[in-house]
Amino acid sequence: MDMAITGADSSIKVSDAVFARDFSEALVHQVVVAYQAGGRAGTKAQKSRSDVRGSNRKPFKQKGTGNARAGTRYGPLWRSGGVTFAARPRNFKQKVNRKMYRGAMRSILSELIRQQRLLVVKDFAVDAPKTSAMQAFLEQLGVGHCMLVSTSTPEHVYLAARNIPGVYTVDVSDLDPVSLVQASTVVMTVDAINQIEEWLA
Repeated sequence: MDMAITGADSSIKVSDAVFARDFSEALVHQVVVAYQAGGRAGTKAQKSRSDVRGSNRKPFKQKGTGNARAGTRYGPLWRSGGVTFAARPRNFKQKVNRKMYRGAMRSILSELIRQQRLLVVKDFAVDAPKTSAMQAFLEQLGVGHCMLVSTSTPEHVYLAARNIPGVYTVDVSDLDPVSLVQASTVVMTVDAINQIEEWLA
C-alpha cells in the first residue's frame, strides 16, 4: 500500500502485512493489559506475626490477672503485633509471546491508519530548540495533542516539544502498545516507518 507524506506531493510504499492488517480487538486487549500489568510495582508488604521482632517471653502469667490468655505479643490483636493476612511482594507480569506482541503492534498501526490518526512526514521541520517553532510545525499539520516518533529524536526537537501540553517525543525502540492506543494522533518520520516495517515484517 502507499502512504501519503504529509506536507509533500509524494508517498512511500509500505508492506500490507504490517500496515494493512485486520484489527484484532482480543489480541490488542490482551497485550495492552499485559503491558500495563508489567508496569505495576508489586512492592506492597506487611509483617506477619512471624516477622515481628521481640522477645518470646509470655506477656503475663496464665491465670489471676483478669486478662485474656496470651502466649505472645506478636498476635494481631496486640498493638505493634503482626498483621493477620499480611501482604507480600507480588509479581504481576503476564507472559506475552513475541509473535503476539508484534501482531498486536501491527494491528494497532493498521487501525491508526484506517482512523487517519497516523501521519507521515519527511522530518520534523524544527531547526532550533524553540517551542514556537514546534507549535508552528504542528499547526501546519493541523494537529494538537500528538506523539512524535522518529528513529532517534534530535535534542533540539525534544527541547522544542517538551513544554507543549499533550505533545511528546518517542524513539521507535521505545514504542509500546499503550502509548499508541492512547495517542490521539501519531506523527512519524519516513525513517521511523521504514524501521518499524523492518522490525515487524
